[in-house]
Amino acid sequence: MKSLYVRMCLVFCSVIIISSMLGFLVANLNYQAQIKPKNDAKLTGMAIELQHFIEAHPDAMNEYLLSVASLGYKIYLTNDQGIESFYGMPFREKDLSTLQLQKVLSGEVYHGVGEFPSKAFVTGFFDNQLSNTIGVPIYLNNQTYALFMRPDAEVQFGELRVFFAVIIGFTILFSLGFVMIAVLHVVRPITRLTAATKRISKGRYDIKLNTRRSDEIGQLATHFMIMGQELERTNRARQDFVANVSHEIESPLTSIQGFAHALKEADLPEAQRLQYLSIIDEESHRLSMLSKQLLTLSSLDYDANALQKQTFDLRAQLRQVVQIMEWRLTEKQLAVRLNLTDLTLQGDSNLLYQVWMNLLSNAIKYTPAGGSIVVTSILANGNCVVTVTDDGEGIPAEELPMIFDRFYKVDRARTSDSNSSGLGLAIAQKIVEAHNGSIEVSSTMGLGTSFTVTLAML
Repeated sequence: MKSLYVRMCLVFCSVIIISSMLGFLVANLNYQAQIKPKNDAKLTGMAIELQHFIEAHPDAMNEYLLSVASLGYKIYLTNDQGIESFYGMPFREKDLSTLQLQKVLSGEVYHGVGEFPSKAFVTGFFDNQLSNTIGVPIYLNNQTYALFMRPDAEVQFGELRVFFAVIIGFTILFSLGFVMIAVLHVVRPITRLTAATKRISKGRYDIKLNTRRSDEIGQLATHFMIMGQELERTNRARQDFVANVSHEIESPLTSIQGFAHALKEADLPEAQRLQYLSIIDEESHRLSMLSKQLLTLSSLDYDANALQKQTFDLRAQLRQVVQIMEWRLTEKQLAVRLNLTDLTLQGDSNLLYQVWMNLLSNAIKYTPAGGSIVVTSILANGNCVVTVTDDGEGIPAEELPMIFDRFYKVDRARTSDSNSSGLGLAIAQKIVEAHNGSIEVSSTMGLGTSFTVTLAML
């Protein structure tokens, strides 16, 4: 299999060669259609002037024809008796037919240049044949002669032809050399991208490519490095996800196993037995919630569009969420202020219900006793905007970018004893994105946190 470099070199070299051949063909066609008739007319005029001069000065014929030949012309003079003379360099071929000769001797003008047959790769201007001439009759001393003439390309254009041949030859050679260098310049970054792809396939993401180029290859290298970084981040997230799932499952399973083993003791007091059973029940519930959350994430990851959309009253749903959480609000003596606009949404009401439950539950969890929570819903720029704001302890600025990561817990020391799995906000974000919406968070330490959900209206 040929490499891309060899293929591109062959393509460009073929283009140069084919273009040169086509250029020569076009030039030859231009000569046949435009230049040849003009040359024929010009040479005919010169031959007629020779005819007039020789007939007027018969004694100076030889000297005059020699002078004309020395200026770069080939001349052939003959009569009906077969006496012939050549002036200048000899013709390559004496292919003049007897019929053509007799026509000139009978007084006609022979237009051999204009009537010379066209050939694909031979420009007639340089074909030094006797048939490729202009012939005129000359009446001298009561006898008719036939004079044929054409330019001597060797004399007129000999050095110039060599000059142009050298130019064309070196132009092609230099073009081929520069094509190979240019192709190498194009192929080299692609080769590096190929090597980088192999490294990524082996799990190595520390890729360094030349991103200083501003062309398409530079953009490709930039996007390729971004892709590598995203793959590395995804790989780390996957590893963390597996580790966190294992940890979250291992902890309740260990508790269940330990307390179940303790329940086997025959002399276990009834109160302690009930306490152990209560812990097993709580840990089982924790495992059940974790499995449901993982299934929700899995379904949203697999098909974000698999939503059971329906039209529902958003204000009624938010009020229902607050009523369900009323016992927790009362327990911590939290004040809730609702500022809800009458809005109708189209979406999966069950999934969006989980979003509001998660946001309100977090607000209650991290708001100190006696604090307050504000829930608002408004219509802005054709979108529904729901905001849940608390005046709790706030989230550190360095942790805000990670709070939507799976299994991430802002206050690990505080949440280690709770049933939090760190999946709630990740699920909420996934649900909102499945509805083509967005969820954002802003927080100030000591002042509180605000979550803003933006969803498209009907």
